Amino acid sequence: MRTTKFHIAIFTIAVFAVFASCGSYPKVKKSNQGLKDYYQSYFNIGVAVSPQTIKGEQGALLLKEFNSITPENAMKMQPIHPREDVYNWADADALVNFAHDNRLKIRGHTLCWHEQVPAWIFKNSSGGRVDKALLLKRLKDHIKTVVGRYKGKVYAWDVVNEVIGDEDDQYLRPSLWNEICGEEFIARAFEYAHEADPDALLFYNDYNSERPVKRAKIYKMLKKLVDNKVPIHGVGLQGHWSVFEPGDTELRESLKLYASLGLQIQITELDLSIYPWEKNLRAKKPDEQDRFTAALEKKQIDRYTRIFSIFRSFKKEISSVTFWNLSDRSTWLDQYPVPGRKNYPLLFDQNLQRKKAYWSVVDFRK
Repeated sequence: MRTTKFHIAIFTIAVFAVFASCGSYPKVKKSNQGLKDYYQSYFNIGVAVSPQTIKGEQGALLLKEFNSITPENAMKMQPIHPREDVYNWADADALVNFAHDNRLKIRGHTLCWHEQVPAWIFKNSSGGRVDKALLLKRLKDHIKTVVGRYKGKVYAWDVVNEVIGDEDDQYLRPSLWNEICGEEFIARAFEYAHEADPDALLFYNDYNSERPVKRAKIYKMLKKLVDNKVPIHGVGLQGHWSVFEPGDTELRESLKLYASLGLQIQITELDLSIYPWEKNLRAKKPDEQDRFTAALEKKQIDRYTRIFSIFRSFKKEISSVTFWNLSDRSTWLDQYPVPGRKNYPLLFDQNLQRKKAYWSVVDFRK
């Protein structure tokens, strides 16, 4: 049969239909859209920042891609309250003002933590260990002052951070907070924060919250807080994951479990390391490679694809996803757990360009 232009046109349309129906047709990449635009019907997309991140080309990228920020360090107790009668407001104020001026949401991080705590808070006037009553008063004064300063501007706070023990046989992490106050300090921190800003959303925040043993302990603590009518509104799953974990089943089961408590879920510190999980600091080994190979890139693309597909399926439960740092140019994972070992955990490369994983995250057919 003689081929005509009509037959060619029909064949072309048919091929287009087949590819479109099976999801293989190339996605149009709209460079004028950012992550926040792609996910506007799902959840806020945030990023952890320092005062340097909001300037220049990094600041421009931030405003294009994100609609929420979290101060990476500026609001932690040691930097913001180094001495009993001294508060350092400059960095935190700069970030809050930047968010306000650019209509970004801002999450506060963090009010009570076992790390980055000034030594004075655990000492009495004689230099000995402080007692429970005075420590709780200092915690209340700190929370009242910090949360009160940003009342109506910071919409959510990581109130208590990482109090669950890492060891399977530990319920609460060993800390001076726990040694001096017992478990009571956890509920008190939420109560103090709620008194300081009744409209703020209050979160418990932790890592490895998908691993079954630690997950069960976190759930136990959260359920006790909820049952006791403590003013807690959500749980923050940090999301310091890797290209090797967590598995899909672990993640889904965790999201379902925490959601069953009626709490909001926020992914608060997301990055995907190219290395297996390690907790303890160590030196870089002489033969240890830190290249972002094609194989590792593929693993990262696949993992980001699956994780965000799961996040989207829980859009009623998840209200925010925040990346921990802006780009591979500067990430805390370059110094932890192996100082000087380069990592590539984010969606933007060292030149602030979108990586292949970015396009997978915004392709909702995957």
